[in-house]
Amino acid sequence: MWRSCFRLGASGGSFPRRPCLLPDARLGPGDQAGPAPGLALLLRAYAPPAERKKFYQNVSITQGEGGYEINLDHRKLKTPNAKLFTVPSEALAVAVATEWDSQQDTIKFYTMHLTTLCNTSLDNPTQRNKDQLIQAAMKFLDTDTICYRVEEPETLVELQRNEWDPVIDWAEKRYDVKIGSSTNIMGPDIPAKTKETFISLLASYNMWALQGIEFVVTQLKSMVLSLGLIDRHLTVEKAVLLSRLEEEYQIQKWGNVEWAHDYELQELRARTAAGTLFVHLCSESSTVKHKLLQE
Repeated sequence: MWRSCFRLGASGGSFPRRPCLLPDARLGPGDQAGPAPGLALLLRAYAPPAERKKFYQNVSITQGEGGYEINLDHRKLKTPNAKLFTVPSEALAVAVATEWDSQQDTIKFYTMHLTTLCNTSLDNPTQRNKDQLIQAAMKFLDTDTICYRVEEPETLVELQRNEWDPVIDWAEKRYDVKIGSSTNIMGPDIPAKTKETFISLLASYNMWALQGIEFVVTQLKSMVLSLGLIDRHLTVEKAVLLSRLEEEYQIQKWGNVEWAHDYELQELRARTAAGTLFVHLCSESSTVKHKLLQE
């Protein structure tokens, strides 16, 4: 079983370090201001903050009555709206602590994907309920990236068919639905039964996991790819590649901007990976083994 409090950072933590690139995660330890009075101000509080000089040495986790808390030295982490930063699972707490521990001389808030998703779940800055979250994700089904097909050139038509059709076939069999594809600008006509099935599927997740699902769907612009990823049918790399298939085709044909393409690709992979991990950590009861906490 895990220790009630463990440290990272100055003493040399043992958590795996992975790069993350997500906007927004505002620190709360020294901030006492309460929530802004209007929704516009609430949303403004979630705008990407500037980098900040690192002010702590050690990161630790403690278990409180409401869940797992993150401590920066002896100060408890707070959300942008000054709520106590508390997460429901030990594994998620470890992942968030890793983000904070991985910061060097400067805290780069835009690299802290999981912290951001936790802040959004805790503060709910857009004040959405479960049904609204589900609808926000479902709107991408009608405009799903892999359901829209080109009519020419033939090489791209064939590429889309070879790469996207197997994923649609998998989803149709996995969830017993009909999805299809279309070259019409309006996209395919998704049956009502299919939508009902996916709504029921999303409703089976808790609010935290739904925040992550909507985030992933927004990154990939595809409900089908997102479900394939979350259901472990696709890897992050494959899902991202399929979401950018036409763009990658054009790059292969015409070339790309030297550094911009690689940066955008890695950033999208990082955001998608973080969102997927967040869904799983919020959906499963997982315990971090004691040996992972050893220095």
